[in-house]
Amino acid sequence: MLRGASVGLRSRRESDVAVLHAELYDDIVTRSRADTRPWRPIAAESSPFRVVEPSDEFDAFSVVELATEELAGAAVLWNIDGHNRSAHLGLSLRPAFRGRGLGTDVVRVLCEYGFTTRGMYRLQLETLADNAAMIRAATQNGFVREGTLRNSAWVLGEFVDQVVFGLLVSEWKALLPPDPA
Repeated sequence: MLRGASVGLRSRRESDVAVLHAELYDDIVTRSRADTRPWRPIAAESSPFRVVEPSDEFDAFSVVELATEELAGAAVLWNIDGHNRSAHLGLSLRPAFRGRGLGTDVVRVLCEYGFTTRGMYRLQLETLADNAAMIRAATQNGFVREGTLRNSAWVLGEFVDQVVFGLLVSEWKALLPPDPA
């Protein structure tokens, strides 16, 4: 398990799928705001949260709150490009775990994994322009706002803006505490 201050990222378990599907996919508003693909009614067996084989282009994690060991949500490193050493990251927390600062820690752990374990040079995330929680999690982890994609996301019957954030490995390293050795 990858550990942060308050969350752990671990491999997805079959027992996670029904919970994540019910709370993060079947909640149409949450899913429509979190994914560029349209929501469609699908069974848990076909869920985007199902357990899948490892891939060079996609790493899926379940988020666990360390204090309670409860399943808190899902996190991904996706569109992993080994040649350009870049990847995108994303996360979604179950409703009961939102507003507690866990997202900032999830982003921190994803950065550690992406830069240290996967050897990425650049990490990127896109979020809706009104997603204050994700914007805060990104900026608190050193991500730089690189632009706005105007009216680029069709969400619940209207086009809305997305914002793009990027973080380079050198910027991330500059944020790390100095080595005591």
